Amino acid sequence: MRFLRELLRHNASTLLSMGLLVALPVLGSSTLSWVLYQNQTLLQHLTVAQTLVYFAIIAFTMAFALTPTTFVALVTGFYLGWWGFPGMVLSYALAAMVGYTVASSLDHGKMLSFLHHFPKADAVMEELKKDSWQLILLTRISPVLPFALMTFVLAVMRVEKKRFLSASVMGMLPRSLFFYWLGTKAQDVFDLIKDPDSGTAGKLLVIGLIVVSVFGLYFLFNRALNRALKKSQKNVG
Repeated sequence: MRFLRELLRHNASTLLSMGLLVALPVLGSSTLSWVLYQNQTLLQHLTVAQTLVYFAIIAFTMAFALTPTTFVALVTGFYLGWWGFPGMVLSYALAAMVGYTVASSLDHGKMLSFLHHFPKADAVMEELKKDSWQLILLTRISPVLPFALMTFVLAVMRVEKKRFLSASVMGMLPRSLFFYWLGTKAQDVFDLIKDPDSGTAGKLLVIGLIVVSVFGLYFLFNRALNRALKKSQKNVG
């Protein structure tokens, strides 16, 4: 209980930001779905300049949790086809870096400073940072972990920027490719958004990605905890 009280008292702004990053995607995707419904040709026949503006906009909306990454992949695949995929990946990378920078600025290292008062939690966090590339990769692979929220959490952990960017892009690729492909195959964007019918193979792929993410993260946390405990015992001895 003491840990929870202290956490809320010293990190209220950080926790509030994380809460907003969970809630905003639902509002954002609903709003953009309505905009597309009212303007069904909005993203058709874009010029090069307009396409660049589109990618800049989706980078912003993903960074600030206004649109889920799955939503972006489906819509971009539907309207732009495969030639737009590299732009979408670059938008992911830009969104990740913008989110990382903003989260670091909001947190100012407060969360890690707070954890210094709780040696066990601090030790586990330090051990996790040693496996940060795998940690980032596993959080990005899962289709159910919110992109912007995970960016915020990883930024608060102060993982190294270049490692964060490379692992983020690598981790996002499998599910992004799959949902982008669904977008390119769809006949109607609104039916696609409402129910992206992925078929049996697609559902198995999504379940597989979730299982890999869950068990991989469990393994990393368990290993970090064991290493932290061993170091603690050595120091006591």
